Amino acid sequence: MNKILMKQRIENAQKEIDSKKMTVQNGKMRQHYHFMPQSGWMNDPNGLIFFNGQYHVFYQTNPYNGFWDCMHWGHAVSKDLVHWEYLPLALAPSEEYDDYQKGGCFSGSAIEHEGKLYVFYTATANHGNGSEQSQCLAISEDGINFEKYDGNPLFDAPEGIQPDSFRDPKVWKHENKYYMVVGASRNNRGLALIYESEDLYHWNFLNVLAESRGEWGFMWECPDFYQLGDKYVLTFSPMGSGDHTSVYLTGDFDYKTGKFDWHISGEMDWGFDFYAPQSMVAPDGRRMIVAWANEWEWMPLFKDWGPTYQEGWCGFFNVIREVRMCNDGTLAFVPVEEMEKIRENKFMQREIQVTETPQQLKAGDGISFEMKFTLDLEETDADRVELKLRCGKEKETRCIFDLKNGELLVDRSCADGWSVGTSRSVLKVSEKSLDVHIFSDQSSLEIFTDQYRNNHSNNIFAGNDQDAISISAFGGRAVIRDYEAYGLQECFN
Repeated sequence: MNKILMKQRIENAQKEIDSKKMTVQNGKMRQHYHFMPQSGWMNDPNGLIFFNGQYHVFYQTNPYNGFWDCMHWGHAVSKDLVHWEYLPLALAPSEEYDDYQKGGCFSGSAIEHEGKLYVFYTATANHGNGSEQSQCLAISEDGINFEKYDGNPLFDAPEGIQPDSFRDPKVWKHENKYYMVVGASRNNRGLALIYESEDLYHWNFLNVLAESRGEWGFMWECPDFYQLGDKYVLTFSPMGSGDHTSVYLTGDFDYKTGKFDWHISGEMDWGFDFYAPQSMVAPDGRRMIVAWANEWEWMPLFKDWGPTYQEGWCGFFNVIREVRMCNDGTLAFVPVEEMEKIRENKFMQREIQVTETPQQLKAGDGISFEMKFTLDLEETDADRVELKLRCGKEKETRCIFDLKNGELLVDRSCADGWSVGTSRSVLKVSEKSLDVHIFSDQSSLEIFTDQYRNNHSNNIFAGNDQDAISISAFGGRAVIRDYEAYGLQECFN
């Protein structure tokens, strides 16, 4: 193990970040309250854990420019899930098994053991036979400085699994054993493998936890598996499955066989920009998820990764969400209550009558805001309601509640001159009311409906002159109840 080389590469990467971060923070597309890198590229969240009195988040990063390349692990901590302190990078490529320009230290997870922080990650290298991926371990005494385990790699891809599609270990403890789920591909179909261990160092293959029969793509990235109530949840991001960015399966699990019997499937988010979610447990028992607010190139909906690379950075996380099991076995994904800490300039209106004439709405500065309201379906006879967000200079993002056809659409084709695509989902209109909750930031919109079971996260790259909001109803009138809105404070300088 080359401890000196990893230390040098972390120091070099930190110098690169420090030399650019002051310039990057002045970028016009920088978020106000979503977590993002100080500079460079960022994608998947890794190693989420509450350790030594703080929340830790690690993340895939290329510290040298705003594009994906040789992967390092960035690191930040928080006491409140809203304000984050950047720490030195945790991992850098340094070994034969992970020192590869188009590889490096890929995604993984963390667990506390004997007072130490153990992080498991996928090492990606190329020894002349193409990309090869294996699962590895690094350990920290203080939660900041890490050393790779001398016995790495822990194990390689088993027979029949593509060696370049075997990644993203998620580790947990159950009773007296440790378990790990790993995403994989076999015969051009995605699957999740489960391993077990007595000591976190020696791992045995247990079973195929679950697999696609053709409906969920060719590779399952970033799998996560956990118990929620008396059921179990498997989440993953399927590659090659159209517009599906992150899905969940709920059902029953047998630790003896390692087999997951799922009964219900659903979308974690119907938008284009919600990928690679990973969960952690808060001290109060809440199961929370963090996801990367972007998408891979096999979803060709951008001219490229968006204009932020021109400012020397790219990538951020969605608002952190709490996972809740509903009575019917579906899942709700609720923005964490800690977001209320950054509210300011509260505005409330008990009732709003909506007609075809656009009505202006007030919410913070129209850029960084939170908005909540209820659409009274008993008093509404309109065919559709259109909420236009981030409007200005003939640009807008349209959120369309199609009550006649039972569909929710978020159209960003005129949002910024950059983004394209309309995300869609079924809209329940059989209830007495429809709840709507929206988070807007400089470069993103997150729209929650149907008790947080029907959510759309879409990136838009709108300027500060796009700060108007309006609502209209077509084919009748609509009635809004209990409208409330807030500005949201700056969390990053």
